[in-house]
Amino acid sequence: KLDFKFPLSVSCVHFICSSIGAYLVIKVLKLKPLIAVDPEDRWKRIFPMSFVFCINIVLGNVSLRYIPVSFMQTIKSFTPATTVFLQWLVWRKYFDRRIWASLVPIVGGILLTSVTELSFNMFGFCAALFGCLATSTKTILAESLLHGYKFDSINTVYYMAPFATMILGVPALLLEGNGVMDWFHAHPAPWAALIIIFSSGVLAFCLNFSIFYVIHSTTAVTFNVAGNLKVAVAVLISWLIFRNPISGLNAVGCGITLLGCTF
Repeated sequence: KLDFKFPLSVSCVHFICSSIGAYLVIKVLKLKPLIAVDPEDRWKRIFPMSFVFCINIVLGNVSLRYIPVSFMQTIKSFTPATTVFLQWLVWRKYFDRRIWASLVPIVGGILLTSVTELSFNMFGFCAALFGCLATSTKTILAESLLHGYKFDSINTVYYMAPFATMILGVPALLLEGNGVMDWFHAHPAPWAALIIIFSSGVLAFCLNFSIFYVIHSTTAVTFNVAGNLKVAVAVLISWLIFRNPISGLNAVGCGITLLGCTF
């Protein structure tokens, strides 16, 4: 058991690994050419997306301290609804009636799942819910950047990850630095645990790359709807590995949400 309860530090490690991975792909292996970006655009367009990305990751990690993986992923299914609503309210983008109709089972399924969740925690629920808003905002900003600036996915990670590391590095050091050192000295096998933590960072780089690749190839709404297919897998794995309790109505709520996403 890692017992590494430091969400800011975990998120920082993930972005450090993403920065290194993107640098290796572009600068060392030269698999993709570097797309030049004006310094002004870096701060006006990439920095805000990096900031929202950080909030999204941190809220997700925080929520996992209080609620099971299955419940957190089900709440994340609310993201298509928040994406459609934000694009309509803020960006004045209009959608077909069928898309609005599909939000009804999504929201209803989330409500049913939340009410019947056996491991419900209000703080974890709120963290995951605000994480949905952050995910929607991040995806919309990423869509604008990728389609407007003609970015590819690896260049997006290349510019975004260092900003995110800088944003999270200082609070992680100030708020969790002493705790991480105490954990390192108290853990029976700290180096093995660090290998696992940094391995998750490598997976985070792969995830970030795939996120921007899909957004680049589709749209923000399509990406978030497709992402909900992982909910069923997350619920199943959460039950198989962590033995998180799932009631019958809880499973029905999750199923309704997935049907709404498919519709």
